[in-house]
Amino acid sequence: MSETLFGKTEQTTREEKGTNNMKIGIISGSVREGRNSAAVTEWIHEFAVNRNDEGVEYEMVALADYDLPLLGAKLSEERQATAGAAIQAWSEKMASFDGYVFITPEYNHAVGGALKNATDFLKVEVANKAAALVGYGSLGGARAHENMRVILGELSVASVHTTTNFSLMTDFENMSVFKPNEYNKVNAQGMFDDLLLWTKALNTIR
Repeated sequence: MSETLFGKTEQTTREEKGTNNMKIGIISGSVREGRNSAAVTEWIHEFAVNRNDEGVEYEMVALADYDLPLLGAKLSEERQATAGAAIQAWSEKMASFDGYVFITPEYNHAVGGALKNATDFLKVEVANKAAALVGYGSLGGARAHENMRVILGELSVASVHTTTNFSLMTDFENMSVFKPNEYNKVNAQGMFDDLLLWTKALNTIR
């Protein structure tokens, strides 16, 4: 896999960062118009920041901000330039993190196609890192998480056990206005505890 397609290696990126602080990316994995993922991502980010984890920086990343092409699709000459820039920007942004939280809406018992396509552009950027999963859907995104674990495993990403699952029935008003129940904070706390432990451990092998 070429550096042109997949971007800089994690080792180079970490040297350029020049810091021992951990950086966690919170990835909003939907590009759908009117998506619920924006509100969920903001809630997770606010929760993470309010933990006041020493030496940890949290950053929100919206997949919708990256106009990624469909992997392998034939592109016009005009589209090739913009697509190449989008791929490079996505690669460098994902490489800049030590760990991840993926916000994974569930579509047809799986992750959305845009998120799957985005992960297909990655390998060295995310290898030997840890990820946590946050889902929403009729079953809290549980089946999307099962699908996502398989995808992450192929990318050499370790997904932590504890997840945070928001139900469209009980955590959204009219399945559109995000109003999470307080009990979700218990799972979110355990999820971040696991993620930081695994991220620290995996930092030692990269």
